[in-house]
Amino acid sequence: MLKGIAASSGIAIAKVYKLEAPVMEITDAKVEDVEKEVSLFQSALEKTKSDIEAIKERATKAGKLSDEEIAVFDAHLMMAQDPEFTGQIVNTIQTEKVNAAYAAQTAADMMVAFFESMDNDYFRERAADIKDVTFRLKANIIGVEIPDLGAIKEDSVVVAYDLTPSDTAQLNEYAKGFATAIGGRTSHSAIMARSLEIPAVVGVSGILEEAKHGDLIVLDALKGEVILNPTDEEVAAYTKRKDEYIEYRTALKVLKDQPSITKDGHQVELVGNIGTPKDADGVLDNGGEGVGLYRTEFLYMGADALPTEEEQFVAYKAVLEKMGRRPVVVRTLDIGGDKKLPYLPIDPEMNPFLGYRAIRLCLDRKEIFRTQLRALLRASAFGTLRIMFPMIATINEFKEAKQVYEEERAKLIAEGIAVGDNVQVGMMVEIPAAAVLADQFAKVADFFSIGTNDLIQYSMAADRMSEKVSYLYQPYNPSILRLVKMTIDGAHKEGKWCGMCGEMAGEPKAVAILLGLGLDEFSMSASSILGARKVVCSMSKKEMEELANKAIACDTAEEVLELVKDIA
Repeated sequence: MLKGIAASSGIAIAKVYKLEAPVMEITDAKVEDVEKEVSLFQSALEKTKSDIEAIKERATKAGKLSDEEIAVFDAHLMMAQDPEFTGQIVNTIQTEKVNAAYAAQTAADMMVAFFESMDNDYFRERAADIKDVTFRLKANIIGVEIPDLGAIKEDSVVVAYDLTPSDTAQLNEYAKGFATAIGGRTSHSAIMARSLEIPAVVGVSGILEEAKHGDLIVLDALKGEVILNPTDEEVAAYTKRKDEYIEYRTALKVLKDQPSITKDGHQVELVGNIGTPKDADGVLDNGGEGVGLYRTEFLYMGADALPTEEEQFVAYKAVLEKMGRRPVVVRTLDIGGDKKLPYLPIDPEMNPFLGYRAIRLCLDRKEIFRTQLRALLRASAFGTLRIMFPMIATINEFKEAKQVYEEERAKLIAEGIAVGDNVQVGMMVEIPAAAVLADQFAKVADFFSIGTNDLIQYSMAADRMSEKVSYLYQPYNPSILRLVKMTIDGAHKEGKWCGMCGEMAGEPKAVAILLGLGLDEFSMSASSILGARKVVCSMSKKEMEELANKAIACDTAEEVLELVKDIA
């Protein structure tokens, strides 16, 4: 048995399809005919672009990936067409008289090093995109064939060092799951596996050394375990568990149109996190009661210039119309610091997570902020809009942001443009200072949404991207639970509601405690909604209040987890 990280739930039993990348020995060998080498590079580049377009078309026709995931291939095409990137390769060939493959690798290594040095998950994943594109480019230069996962013709579990976005998008119905030697829950392959609804275990140490092509393998992506060459008894046991899990997922579907009410009649909202308008479909398909976090930064990241008011309006309107009367919470632009945009120069900082980002950037660059607020207000006429400001640390920051909102609202009304009359304006609570002062913030904000991902790392002074201190990233630490309770109590004191949009909101064990602490709204990935509803409907709020009181009285995260170990 090998251990890894459960990245996409499920159980698979099949033969190993070992994906082994072709060996490409690239040296800095010189070339005599420079122009011939440039021509070779240009031909390989055209084939690379053609390959990417074919993969995108195949993935689009399959219809299982979201717009956001399909857009990865648009980013790959942009990279392959980037004149700075391709120009650097041509220049290296011409000035250093080296072969095209070496020039391409040199350019790629520089870009990969740049992106991998960033602290932000999203931008670290861009390094994987660069590796994907340049691997294909180098293979086309050398004339090496890349394995086609779409050609698998028998039930298989793919085993690989890692899967690129291109690899994952080509997985067909015979790919019953995959296991990789590296990766985490935020990697492209993990995200795509959840969209494809196939089991995946990543970060499996020793998988490449132990697994052989054709071996029988059990992939337990509920526990994050891999069993190679299982016994007949193990196969029987895991087949039973697989059937039980399928029955469980099927049974959850009956909860799709049910309200999220505890056994003693307490109702909460279970809503979804989205990044693009199309993602709203997944929320509705899984019985979501609204959108609790619309990450608007993807509108900015996927463009080569700031999106216009009209472009933003169209996107926001699409989500609001799709959700009907269900509430949609939109987070204003959360970018800056470590999230750099090529068209928005920002000075480098020693600690970008604590720097010039989110509401701090928006209040400094109000022309960007005003454009977004105008688009949101125009869209508010088409649904139930709730706007929240990220990274709020002081009451004056919130008041200043709210003032800009009020000014743009007044302008639109004066222009005769319809705006919603029931727009709530709230804030994310992700800075400990805001949680401690929640009772005062609740006098000026309409609602809170707790961003646990940042709240935990700021409270524990532990960078969640650092493996050395990852043990300190403890959602169940009593100190975190007390900050959450302080925030909820502060909101309720002023008659306001409090939600949560961090990863914690979708974890079954956490749902029980959060319910007991009084959380009103739980926002999570769409695929987690029905599981969370089952937990809510199987409990009584009174019992969970008793559990929550015990949890916040604990000394350690381990003690808290022991309290909820039987909640599934």
